[in-house]
Amino acid sequence: MKTIKLILAIMAAMVLAVSCGSKAKKQKILVLYYSQTNNTKLVAEEIANKVGADIEEIKVVNPYDGDFQATIERCLQEREQGVLPEIKPLKSKIAKYDVIFLGYPVWFGTVAPPVATFLKDVDLSGKTIVPFCTFGSGGLESSTKDIEKAQLNAKIIPGYGVRAARLEAMPAEVDQFLKENGFIPGEYIQLGEFTDLEEVTPKEEYIFIKATDNYPMLHAKAKLVGKRWIPNGTEYLFIAEDQPREFKDNMPPAGEMKIYVTVIGDTKPEFTRVVR
Repeated sequence: MKTIKLILAIMAAMVLAVSCGSKAKKQKILVLYYSQTNNTKLVAEEIANKVGADIEEIKVVNPYDGDFQATIERCLQEREQGVLPEIKPLKSKIAKYDVIFLGYPVWFGTVAPPVATFLKDVDLSGKTIVPFCTFGSGGLESSTKDIEKAQLNAKIIPGYGVRAARLEAMPAEVDQFLKENGFIPGEYIQLGEFTDLEEVTPKEEYIFIKATDNYPMLHAKAKLVGKRWIPNGTEYLFIAEDQPREFKDNMPPAGEMKIYVTVIGDTKPEFTRVVR
């Protein structure tokens, strides 16, 4: 029965698979980003090139120029002190833009501190903000909520996020995202809905484990799963539960999360994002 339902869902998705996006009004667009390791910079440049937008990097007066651990320690210290890093003045005149693509790495589940400084210092009322980010496991949804809180009078649309481990997939995903949201014209795949959530089978549990076993920060057990067809493969939506590590007594209580996993052809399953 599950197989029949999945086949029907796939057929429905394929019937409505192709659409076309376009902008009715030409808008002035700025791609504004902060990037420490160049991952977010690559996404920013891809977006700017495709939409023909101006682009600028947010720069910190006292850069986070240490290694990963040094950056984490400094960021933790700043959070404890309730301070944000000072950023350099922008060359771009924000007032002349209609749309701001705002890019950042996700740190501690939200925008990196230099972008938090920008959101505190600059009023984007009346403008459209399109978040985009890079991350280890997830954070697009949580960081977008923080942007909404910081810019109450701006229009924030659902953005794009990609794991740093999956940057090779980014150009095609950005193309799909921009067409789907009408920023560039062209055909794109209109994905169908996920099937109803059902208990995970042994085969699906194996797919989940193979997708997440190499990521040390993710300790979860899959409980339920839905599926949908994607080009050349299947996307899984797993409802999973945190599994506290036994050797640590101070771990937070177990909680549910959504973990998205794709299987393309015969390639190894990989998770694309976590939503906590």
